[in-house]
Amino acid sequence: MELREGSPQRIRQVLLFFVFLGGSLVCSETRRYSVTEEMETGSFIANVVKEFGSDVENLAARGARVIFDDYKPYLWLDQQTGNLVLNEKLDREALCDLVEPCILHFQVLLENPLQFFRAELWVKDINDHTPTFLEKDVFLKISEGTAPGTSFQMESAQDLDVGKNGVQNYTLSPNSHFHLKLQDSDEGRNYPELVLDQSLDREKEPEIRLMLTALDGGSPPRSGTAVVHVLVLDINDNAPEFERPVYEVLVPENSPLDSLVVKVSATDLDAGINAELTYSFSHVSRDIRKTFEIHPLSGEVHLKAFLDFELIQSYTINIQAIDGGSLSGKSAILVRVIDVNDNPPEIVITSLNSPIPENSSPEMVVAVLSLRDQDSGDNGKMVCSIQDNLPFLLKPTFKNFYALVTERPLDRETNTKYNITLTVTDMGTPRLKTQHNITVLVSDVNDNAPAFTQTSYTLFIQENNSPALHFGSVSATDRDAGANAQVTYSLLPPQDPNLPLDSLVSINADNGHLFALRALDFEALQAFEFRVGATDRGAPALSSQALVRVQVLDANDNAPFVLYPLQNGSAPCTELVPRAAEPGYLVSKVVAVDADSGQNAWLSYQLLKATEPGLFGVWAHNGEVRTARPLSERDAAKHRLLLLVRDNGEPPLSASVTLHVLLVDGFSQPYLPLPEAAAEAAPADPLTVYLVIALASVSSLFLFSVLAFIAVRLCRRSRAGWGGGGSVPEGHFPGHLVDVTGTGTLSQSYKYEVCLTGGSGTSEFKFLKPVTSSLPPQNPEREESHTFLNGFGFD
Repeated sequence: MELREGSPQRIRQVLLFFVFLGGSLVCSETRRYSVTEEMETGSFIANVVKEFGSDVENLAARGARVIFDDYKPYLWLDQQTGNLVLNEKLDREALCDLVEPCILHFQVLLENPLQFFRAELWVKDINDHTPTFLEKDVFLKISEGTAPGTSFQMESAQDLDVGKNGVQNYTLSPNSHFHLKLQDSDEGRNYPELVLDQSLDREKEPEIRLMLTALDGGSPPRSGTAVVHVLVLDINDNAPEFERPVYEVLVPENSPLDSLVVKVSATDLDAGINAELTYSFSHVSRDIRKTFEIHPLSGEVHLKAFLDFELIQSYTINIQAIDGGSLSGKSAILVRVIDVNDNPPEIVITSLNSPIPENSSPEMVVAVLSLRDQDSGDNGKMVCSIQDNLPFLLKPTFKNFYALVTERPLDRETNTKYNITLTVTDMGTPRLKTQHNITVLVSDVNDNAPAFTQTSYTLFIQENNSPALHFGSVSATDRDAGANAQVTYSLLPPQDPNLPLDSLVSINADNGHLFALRALDFEALQAFEFRVGATDRGAPALSSQALVRVQVLDANDNAPFVLYPLQNGSAPCTELVPRAAEPGYLVSKVVAVDADSGQNAWLSYQLLKATEPGLFGVWAHNGEVRTARPLSERDAAKHRLLLLVRDNGEPPLSASVTLHVLLVDGFSQPYLPLPEAAAEAAPADPLTVYLVIALASVSSLFLFSVLAFIAVRLCRRSRAGWGGGGSVPEGHFPGHLVDVTGTGTLSQSYKYEVCLTGGSGTSEFKFLKPVTSSLPPQNPEREESHTFLNGFGFD
């Protein structure tokens, strides 16, 4: 590395040695060549052969070459042609800077023999550089009090070109304050100066911008510019001025603390400390200082205390602004407090009438109320209302007074009281409302009669009841109140004058409980009806009536009574049966009645005991005794049957009867004719008389029962509310019972003819023949002879 770095220096020393050694060999004439900068590489400069008269063939043999003083290869020698050409582009400014002319010295070296030719390369300048200022923006500070004619030196522009291509002139943009003056420097260069033509006013133009242009002499000329910023320095010649002489501000009264009221701003045409302003209050009251504060630098006015429109509606605040030179400006702030809807309406009830009678006339004054709202404008306007669908109206009377009056008649039975909500709403934004509740009671008048819970009552009482038995109640209500609703019950005179109502029933006047005064007998009185009254204690008293129907329920207090065969303690009744009788032959029929009704009168028959079991049977529904199988010679002639008649009551009651049957031979007629002679000779037996009386009584009782039944049915049909009722429960009768409807078994479709023996002296029954009635059967169950036979094993 050291050898390489020192090799140029050594070469230079060797060349200098040869130059001094062969000074006599150097041509004394110096050749001059010129070239324009920035010419392209390879451009032709000169021909060495022609210039120095050397042979071209000798150039290569003698090692001809070009050597510059700085040993840089600016030129290249073509040994074949002898042409000297540019080896690179030349930049005059880089080679010579501002030196003019720009000359590069070089030698052409030939060897064998050694010979030097001196030459110069003049590099000519072209206008390839623009004048430039060292600073594109030049700031010049001038006080606004500077006198006209004062000059200010400016920095000159720089141009790398030389000669006429360098800076030749300066120009200034047109303006009313300055003109340009050129001055010569000691170096022979021009520099510009600004000369003030008229006084400056910083308040009008705090800064003046000028365009300074430098022009060179090239063709075409090039120019460079710089912006001159003339900063006008201030003097305190202006007092602060506010934007407005009076600031009018609207501030809502509900503004929070430290909220911004207004920001005042003053301007000072001066600058610097002369324009630094301080804001403050000027001659204000203590209340204003307690309510407002002003920031000394920003001019912002803030709230220190709450505003209240109802107390103070506006404030006038004097303010001032002082600059750094103690000059001041004045202004005022007019703060108008805006009313906000911050006070709800107030309701005051001046009078209230309660309770009011329900028969009050319309337009009756119930209450008088007054309204008040401390706000103003729309915030203080009020609208008063009550709920819909109330029988009341609000009527304005005087200013903010209203009267609450009735609109229509009231009805205490519908509403005993009215909860009225008085709603007062102002017209502010947002709307505020106040509600006040009043209760108006409605007093009662006796305008409603007592009303029974039912128009008619049907009550049931078991016969044989204990006296003073409570068997039911009636109830009436009165929609009125107080004494007008207190109901008193009473028995009204019956429509039937033959009904001893006072001895049958009594009523509790306070609660309507009904009591039976004595024991009732179903067989004597099955039903009765009467009316009860309910009267209130109003003035005048009002009343109403209701119908009470009482049905006496039958109790099983009567045992069955056997009408046939008679059980009178005399000789037993004997039935004659031919031995040739077929199974199912009717032997006799037990006839019995029960004074009770309903299921208590449903009778059933049962064979308890027989001389030969299985020979005879009894029909459970109608008491018919029939043979159960064919008779034979082995059967005894006399038979005794013990029959039981039982009702369906609870508990059941019964009666027994004994029937004697005599089997006879050759007896084929249904009865035996009575011998006339024997009949005439036979004395009148008391038993016969009793039997005839009994049959007549039974027939009469049966006829009376049928007529009574028909009459009752007709009466029941004529009464719509009474139809179908009764003490007999509905449903099917038990299969082993038959309903005799209070007449015993004589209502069946059988009749019997009795024949008495003529000479026995006992007057006992000889034969009982069934005679089928011509009427249609009342019940299909009555014709059950086939079923009866099947029950005994016969087909």
